[in-house]
Amino acid sequence: MRIGIIGIGDICKKAYLPVLTARGDIELILCTRNTKTIDEIKSKYRINEAYTNIEDLIKSGIDGVMVHSSTDSHFKICKTLLENKIPVYVDKPISYDYKEAEELYELSKKNNTKIMVGFNRRYVPKVKELKELGNPDIIIMEKNRVNLPGETRVFVFDDFIHVVDTVRFLMGADYTDMSVKYKKDSRGLINVVLTLTNENTTAIAIMNRDNGAVEETIEYMASGKKAVVTSLVKTTKFENNKISTEEFGDWTPTLYKRGFENIIEEFIGFIKEKNNSNKYIEDALKTHKICEDIVNYIENKS
Repeated sequence: MRIGIIGIGDICKKAYLPVLTARGDIELILCTRNTKTIDEIKSKYRINEAYTNIEDLIKSGIDGVMVHSSTDSHFKICKTLLENKIPVYVDKPISYDYKEAEELYELSKKNNTKIMVGFNRRYVPKVKELKELGNPDIIIMEKNRVNLPGETRVFVFDDFIHVVDTVRFLMGADYTDMSVKYKKDSRGLINVVLTLTNENTTAIAIMNRDNGAVEETIEYMASGKKAVVTSLVKTTKFENNKISTEEFGDWTPTLYKRGFENIIEEFIGFIKEKNNSNKYIEDALKTHKICEDIVNYIENKS
């Protein structure tokens, strides 16, 4: 299978290339305007084929493309690929503009072409295992940073979107009510607290960018049980007043622990499926819509 990669920045180099190049069923084709990067990656991974523009990449004949370029470029690149009926994997967010994400969804339906969004936390083993505890009563997820207030739309769509999508995934059902609290000053947006509820579950998504430490935790509470996932790699369980801890073995690859191996496997399998399902993009749009609603709420209040 011939898979193109557009945009070869730090995330692509650290998270995707090591997994993709280790697979025997994929032939990688690079695409970036940076010829120095092309030479570096071709040499490091013994990749034979590379292009400096998307038109030549498309002409080369590819089965799918992974888009790791800047968010601002996602819409134009994905639109070109979908117009040429090439399956797409794109880093989150699809776009900073929800309307552009919707347009790509409509185009994927029109051309019967698949598109998947890279919400890797859904594929983190310790996160997926939480669902084994049963239906959640309460979910609390925090993803915090130190001294990093930011512009509202970038804050929400670049970073908080991970928290929004993960609590949605763990809820297992659509929400019926939503509320937003936030703090903002001259430095920009400082924190956001989102609450999603339905008949069975209350999910609280928190991001504080003026925190005392960089941290990521998920608390998952089901009937008689509680689990806390720390930094995506450690689970502490509470049941019958007893505490147990589960961690990965020393030799477990980091990219497996953080969900990248599984999400890449999912995309490759998705391409191979004969049906033209829109299941991933339809669900991703729900997360993007919540983010758009959060941004609009904050901007209208400010």
